[in-house]
Amino acid sequence: MESGKSRIAILGAGNIGGAIAVGLMDSGLLPANQITLTRRRAEALEEFKRRGFAVNTDNAAAIKTSDVIVIAVTPHQLNPLLAGINPYLEDRRHIIVSIVSGVTIAEIRKHLDKNVQIIRAMPNTAIMLRQSMTCIAAEPGSEKALQRVKEMFDTLGRTLVIDETLMVPATALCACGIAFFLRAIRAASQGGIEIGFHAEEALLMAAQTALGAASLLVQPGTHPEREVDKVTTPEGCTISGLNQMEHNGFSSALIKGIVTSARKAEVLYRPKSPVTDA
Repeated sequence: MESGKSRIAILGAGNIGGAIAVGLMDSGLLPANQITLTRRRAEALEEFKRRGFAVNTDNAAAIKTSDVIVIAVTPHQLNPLLAGINPYLEDRRHIIVSIVSGVTIAEIRKHLDKNVQIIRAMPNTAIMLRQSMTCIAAEPGSEKALQRVKEMFDTLGRTLVIDETLMVPATALCACGIAFFLRAIRAASQGGIEIGFHAEEALLMAAQTALGAASLLVQPGTHPEREVDKVTTPEGCTISGLNQMEHNGFSSALIKGIVTSARKAEVLYRPKSPVTDA
């Protein structure tokens, strides 16, 4: 993606949309002034404006000056947004990148009558630091657009192209997963406080240890249990702690949380059933 030929519009620049914008700027892929962010309230974009981003409350205006359109709204906001932008999309020019949870490409296409490429992507908030795990999916025949979007997200962390049927599970494991691992780090830091460390010391130690653990798996590509075996010795303190966690359902709780989030993500876009009196 050549910066001189591309502009990106991020429609719905909340937490994740704003994080994408900052990550793209910091990566050097595009300067801030070639990234347009939109929200309904202009004051919510003031900080981005000060940093040099183009900002707008008008989605149509943002689309006219951009060729890649990132949609970063909630599932219930999606249909009105699609209806609003449809007249301004241009055949064979625009690429739609949806990061909306639980909405298929086919469902998005129902609301558009333009010949545009639609790609689904599911990053997480670590994208601001260019450390996201982003899963990407597309329809058959969208290989060129898919590659372009992948190159964009490659600058923001790791990417994985998957079948679209796996995008909801990817939401639970990667996007929701950030919160799960943060909660685990918080719990570890609280344990550190109980055994004698000050809060800021315990949090630093827990976070850096978690970063080191992840690095052992991502960089050399080893298996978690192989690394666990290296620090568990007969009658040692590590295996005692691990076993106590498992007795209290540590792994089971995490697995159940991921499965529950996946089930919830699957129905976020569906209209809620009206409440009726029995």
